[in-house]
Amino acid sequence: MADTEPQARRRATTPLPLPRQVALLLQGGGALGSFQAGVYERLDELAIDITWVAGISIGAVNAAIIAGNPPHKRLSRLKKFWRTVSGGMPNVLLPEITQVREAMHLAAAGAVATFGVPGMFRPRLWPAPFMPAGTTGAISFYDSAPLQDTLNAVVDWDLLNDGPVRISVGAVDVESGNFAYWDTRGPGGNTRIDARHIMASGALPPGLPPVEIDGRHYWDGGLVSNTPLAHVLEHQSGDMLVFQVDLFPAEGPMPRQMTDVYSRAKDIQYSSRTRQVTDQYLRLRREHKAIRAILDKLPADMQNGPEAERLRQLLDTGSLNIVHLIYRSRAWESGAKDFEFSRSTMLDHWSQGRESVGEVMHKGDLIARNIIDGKSATFDLDRPDHLKEKMA
Repeated sequence: MADTEPQARRRATTPLPLPRQVALLLQGGGALGSFQAGVYERLDELAIDITWVAGISIGAVNAAIIAGNPPHKRLSRLKKFWRTVSGGMPNVLLPEITQVREAMHLAAAGAVATFGVPGMFRPRLWPAPFMPAGTTGAISFYDSAPLQDTLNAVVDWDLLNDGPVRISVGAVDVESGNFAYWDTRGPGGNTRIDARHIMASGALPPGLPPVEIDGRHYWDGGLVSNTPLAHVLEHQSGDMLVFQVDLFPAEGPMPRQMTDVYSRAKDIQYSSRTRQVTDQYLRLRREHKAIRAILDKLPADMQNGPEAERLRQLLDTGSLNIVHLIYRSRAWESGAKDFEFSRSTMLDHWSQGRESVGEVMHKGDLIARNIIDGKSATFDLDRPDHLKEKMA
């Protein structure tokens, strides 16, 4: 992620015929979020312009930086943020020996647990049991105040709210348990998003305190759903191309030792079953196609009747193509991978994000064909150099 090019970076011709709506969906995943930044960098180089970005937790942070900056500043601001939060542990060249990398990985995660993350959160002076009941110090181990200053330094909030890129971020109401989405183009009215909404989306207990907004308190949206996929699909209007970035793969190998157990359990917990969601959506699309075929065969007077019209309003309103970009854990990573913020690991995640886009775009002709033909499908690299397509 070196700044080797001027601000007006060279951009390739886009490899895809883009629909009017291009969405980038970003899961929660703490330190793994630099993978998302790498994804964005490569999409930007390919001239794939994002019109809607939605995120949970660290995905909300990256989303805010993208939506809250003009195109020529987005990458530099993403780099500034990730250099800040990885600044506590400098880049160290390590041998590619699994045991050595695993030991350093766990040591770096331990340093975060002890000292916090620069520009994101810091340990409290007094442990939670010694704090007065009802205070934020009594219900969290760390103070997330540094994140507000960091966000204000890398996000133009007026541009985020009034600019061309729609942004949606989600959190959960602590008392009701209900999921809340803040959306600058929401169907129930636009929300003015500021640093509190982004911090609320990433307030994972018991580490971080809930964030109060308009008298309600919110925790990390990943407690309910770690991906904004359902929100975006629910509010789709017209043809759409979606890049779904998953930081926790639903599929994985059988654990061999205890560190594998922690890692695999976290993958299952936070993957949010995005493949299952997309499979259900494709089945719904096929049902819609069958219903539309039946409606078209009805006599003219029945086709124009109120019952048929109500049914048409329930059908999908455009084609949808979803490209899954999935982070694959290294052999040396453990269940601590989402809070290991060392510079070397951050750079590794970033590089993997770039590579994941390149692997998919190597087969971009399949995606392009669907967009041109107005068809719906999901695309997933189920193994290296093999882009799996599921049609609606």
